[in-house]
Amino acid sequence: MHNLGWKLASLALSVALWLAVVGEPELVAIQPVPVLYRNLPPNLLLLSDAPDQVRAELRGPSGRLTRETLAEIFAAIDLSGVTNPGTQTFTLSESDFSLPQGIGFLRAVPSQVSLRFDRMLSKTVPVQIQLTGNLPQGYRLTSKTVQPESLQVSGPETNVRGIESAKTDPVDLSGVTRDIDVRVNAFVSEQRAQFSSPPLVTVHLMVEKTEAAR
Repeated sequence: MHNLGWKLASLALSVALWLAVVGEPELVAIQPVPVLYRNLPPNLLLLSDAPDQVRAELRGPSGRLTRETLAEIFAAIDLSGVTNPGTQTFTLSESDFSLPQGIGFLRAVPSQVSLRFDRMLSKTVPVQIQLTGNLPQGYRLTSKTVQPESLQVSGPETNVRGIESAKTDPVDLSGVTRDIDVRVNAFVSEQRAQFSSPPLVTVHLMVEKTEAAR
């Protein structure tokens, strides 16, 4: 009987809260949620066709299924068990979703995602100079060099293995009548490869007058 008034008040409050929750209609929402990938082994790459979202079917009281609450939900797929390149399928379950209290998980659409993995490969490739246009009449090109002479690229093994060289953006010879240095970017045609450092190179051109021009 000690503090009976406080105990009765607490009981009444609990009953009122229970009635408020029970009295809310239960709803089902189909919500697109972002997909995150965690614990990817450092020697592997997740290829870019991995889905960035799925649709989750959720159930809960109307007071919980608000726009703000639904915006907090995401799925996180654990990749720590992936050991080799290739394709692996993951089945989405409730444990993969971050669900606010009071919201239940029914299913995901799609219920499975197939992911492709490849090994990371780095290699050094030579830089090829691309020239465009023609020197003015009476001049000829005696030397063309580039610094650095090679660049390191990295990316999925199946894509990087076939890269033989990097090319510079075209250097225009029109109007060149003396030795010049031109700073340009280098590139590779494989979109899934990237450079380990900024691919800015210096092309050094040496020209001289021809005997006829003298």
